[in-house]
Amino acid sequence: MNNFLPYIWLIIAIFTALLELSTVQFCAIWFAISGIFCFILSFFCNVLWIQITVFTSSSVLMFLLTRPVLKNIMNFKKQDTNAGRNIGKLGVVITEINNELGLGQVNISGIIWAAKSDDNSIIPPERKILVKAIEGVKLIVHSVSE
Repeated sequence: MNNFLPYIWLIIAIFTALLELSTVQFCAIWFAISGIFCFILSFFCNVLWIQITVFTSSSVLMFLLTRPVLKNIMNFKKQDTNAGRNIGKLGVVITEINNELGLGQVNISGIIWAAKSDDNSIIPPERKILVKAIEGVKLIVHSVSE
């Protein structure tokens, strides 16, 4: 009998469990559970190829059956921020928008935001703009013809 096989499976189970704890995604839990299966199996069956087959098949089977369910349970929706609500709104340039100099401010619904143009054009003050996106803390805007 291979006396070392239970220890190998126990080490695999512990290592993959620690790996799972160090990540935010489900990536190794199936290997940890399969390692425990094979740890127990190694006391009853000392044939290595059978243990490897059980480990591989149980890992794949658990992955295929449980990952979609766990992904749906753990799928957290992103909460839209106040800044995200500005996309699609019209505003007015307060300080000239110049991407090269890193300048530009716009007024959207009475709130001043840092801004840059989406096409690297210079947009003068008092020009109307449309908010296209947000990049960091800056609004990405496009000049609107009046």
